[in-house]
Amino acid sequence: MALRPSADPASYRAAPLTYPEVGGTASESMPSAGYHHVRESRPLGRGVELFDEAARRLLRWDMHRGAGLAVRATAVEAEPDAIVVLGLGPIRIPCRVVDVIDDRTDARRERGFAYGTLPGHPERGEERFVVRFDERTGAVSAHIRAFSTAGNAVVALGGPLNRLVQRVATRRYLDALVTTESRP
Repeated sequence: MALRPSADPASYRAAPLTYPEVGGTASESMPSAGYHHVRESRPLGRGVELFDEAARRLLRWDMHRGAGLAVRATAVEAEPDAIVVLGLGPIRIPCRVVDVIDDRTDARRERGFAYGTLPGHPERGEERFVVRFDERTGAVSAHIRAFSTAGNAVVALGGPLNRLVQRVATRRYLDALVTTESRP
C-alpha cells in the first residue's frame, strides 16, 4: 500500500484489517491490551420517527458528512464489507464495515454499524455507531464505542493530542445526529 492512502475506496477491497480483535466493539468489555477506549452517548429526542431518521442518517454516512468529513464509499449505505474512505483535507482515513446492527428486543431497537481500520488509517482499531430507541419511554439516543491505538510512529508521537482529536471527532459525530427538530 502506498505511503499516502488512496481516496478511492475500491482500492482497499483486498486490504486486510489492521487489528486482530475484529468485532471487539460488540462487547461491553472491549479489547484492552494497549488500546484506548471511547464510550460516549447522547440523547437525541423522542419518537420512532426520530429513531428512523437518525438511523437512516447514520447508515448513509450523513453523520460523518455532518461532522465535516468527506465521504467516499463503495456502498450508499453501510453494509458488511463496504469500504469507506473518510477525508479531512489531505488526510485519508480508510475503513471497512465489519458489522451492521439491526436488532430488536421487547424493550429496545438498535440500528447502526461498526467499522475497522485499514492500512493507511492513522490508527488501528474499531469504532461502533448505534442509534437506540427505547420502546417503553420513546427515548432515542446515539452511542459510540471504540478501541484504538496509534497506527504508525508519527501518530504515536502525538500521544495526548491524538486523544483530543478523537474526543472532538466523537462529539462532532454525535452533534451531527442531533437534528434541528430534536434540539432543545
